[in-house]
Amino acid sequence: MTPDLSARGSDLRRARAAYVHARVVAAEKPTSAKPGAEAIVLPDGTIEGFVGGACAESTVRAQALALLDSGETLLLRITPEPEAPRPGALTVHNPCLSGGTLEVFLEPVIPAPLVVVAGETPIARALLDLVGPLGHAGASYAGTLPSDTAAVVIATHGRDEEAVLRDALTAEVPYIGLVASRKRGEAVLGALDVCASEKARVHTPAGLDIGARTPEEVALSILAEIISTRPRQSGRPVGEGPSTADKSALHESAIDPVCGMSVAMVDASLHLDHEAHRYWFCGSGCLRAFAADPLAYVS
Repeated sequence: MTPDLSARGSDLRRARAAYVHARVVAAEKPTSAKPGAEAIVLPDGTIEGFVGGACAESTVRAQALALLDSGETLLLRITPEPEAPRPGALTVHNPCLSGGTLEVFLEPVIPAPLVVVAGETPIARALLDLVGPLGHAGASYAGTLPSDTAAVVIATHGRDEEAVLRDALTAEVPYIGLVASRKRGEAVLGALDVCASEKARVHTPAGLDIGARTPEEVALSILAEIISTRPRQSGRPVGEGPSTADKSALHESAIDPVCGMSVAMVDASLHLDHEAHRYWFCGSGCLRAFAADPLAYVS
């Protein structure tokens, strides 16, 4: 990245904020962006940097937001004229381009799922040692839970278990595990003043039954259970055109009523309200055309 974008990316990673790095890898004249141009796309659709004019930027935004769920990279080819699909790339026909073709490599940067561990027992220490090699981030419980906590494991062996359980349930953490025997786990849950459906969210004994004996094996079984219960990513490239309009798991897409392009329905995209309905546009040219004669496009 350029120094400014590199520093910005480092700040986002330290803050555990997701983004997509976009880099122009090929450009056929005439294009406003040149190979090497780059930008960062934030989850709200904001684009920092430059990878093309407004119409190309709209396509980059829509595809980047779709990738934030899947975490997969994408080579995006944006053309002014229809082209046959190319292996290894998603080709999008953008009729609003003034000319030229762009190829943009989109790379999501997504924080590792955060596992918060309560306790200083051998199992707790083993969990914190193993999370990194399995692609997760680990942190010790310090009285509060970060907003992006993916899992909480209570391995305190009877110390302050109820307080941590309440915090995790209140925060609606996706996975909550209590390291305890089945009998003691039932007793701990029985003492919690929460409804049965909330108690059912707690995995106890935590971990898959793999015959674990050592702290490291127990930690492995717990992490295996966390992985097995995590939500499956469903993001995918956004289809272009009225007949193939698609939605990502994070953001809906709308069809530009003037040119038929898919546009991410986020505040950063151009939009206009007409008769209590919001319309979305890939660029200012389409917005101006619609504003001049809405009835020509509303039908």
